[in-house]
Amino acid sequence: MRRQINVALIGYQFMGKAHSNAYRQMPRFFESDAVPVMKVICGRNEAGVKAAAAKYGWEEWSTSWEEVVRRKDIDVVDIVTPGDSHMPIAVAAAKAGKTLLCEKPLANTLGEAKRMLAAAQKAGVLHMICHNYRKTPAVALAQKLIADGQLGKIHHFRGTYLQDWPVDPEFPLYWRFDKAKAGSGALGDLASHVTDLARFLVGEITEVSAALETFVKERPQVDNPKKKGKVTVDDASLALVRFANGAVGTIEATRFAPGRKNYNRFEINGSKGSLVFNLERLNELELYLRDDPAYAQGFRNIMVTEPVHPYWKWWPVGHVIGYEHTFTHVIYDLMQAIAGNRQPSPNFEDGVKNQALLAAMEKSSQTRKWVKI
Repeated sequence: MRRQINVALIGYQFMGKAHSNAYRQMPRFFESDAVPVMKVICGRNEAGVKAAAAKYGWEEWSTSWEEVVRRKDIDVVDIVTPGDSHMPIAVAAAKAGKTLLCEKPLANTLGEAKRMLAAAQKAGVLHMICHNYRKTPAVALAQKLIADGQLGKIHHFRGTYLQDWPVDPEFPLYWRFDKAKAGSGALGDLASHVTDLARFLVGEITEVSAALETFVKERPQVDNPKKKGKVTVDDASLALVRFANGAVGTIEATRFAPGRKNYNRFEINGSKGSLVFNLERLNELELYLRDDPAYAQGFRNIMVTEPVHPYWKWWPVGHVIGYEHTFTHVIYDLMQAIAGNRQPSPNFEDGVKNQALLAAMEKSSQTRKWVKI
């Protein structure tokens, strides 16, 4: 018999929309032993969260996350708020015995991330971090190819995440430019995805050398556009990294790449071959194998849309999926973990390891030295 799991979503803006749509899709397309029920959505603004509840299909709405996490009828607390509130919500929810799902990066600081993991472990609850790009079928296939030894010994990882939305210096100073709220800029917003993919695909990173840069130092205040406020986060981050297995890599993230809207790409080179993924073509994986006959060597383009491919259980063969469906896969994996009473992946342990990398990159930028993890 399928078990119903009551979900509370804390936060309702961009990520709230992505998660809400995923909860709605999951029961329609995936057979699972656990099924999410969209019980309550919570936000600070009454009018906004009430409208979000009606728009996305939540049964109830609330403006008090403290009350929501204490409710006996809530099984899962999904945190999609700005980073400064992740830790207190997660700790309170863990103490209340709730399964936890939290957006990335896990927290604003390594100390906060460790507190979240410790609280979840002490309470004995399941916990997951939403690194949704792991759940792209082509990325999951890349991981399988590497794990199966198809690329041989890995030598290089180069990951790039480029956007351009705040290039205009008149773009307002909203919360993502405030270190107290966001923790960091492109580093936590974008590079955190790349560091997670690097760890997922190649292995643990042991040492980093990084540089952070803020190109626009002041921006118009949201409430008073005639007055400017200080930008306290980075606009771009670049890092050299060394992996425990001997591979080397680069991780670049910027919000200042005009023309790049959501360009998340990586290339991995090994002794036997290479592979390439680009989120803007997320149903495809490029693969080169040195063992191919000389007359047929070259990058092949694999359409990752067949029943043998990861996650391809719910869509017609050969029909492509989109960005939003990576969140559906996150929710599916979470529900399956709940049904099996096992920790999902990635979880808060991955969140802490990623946070340690971000902290090391920030320290390296400040000291202009290599930093060991």
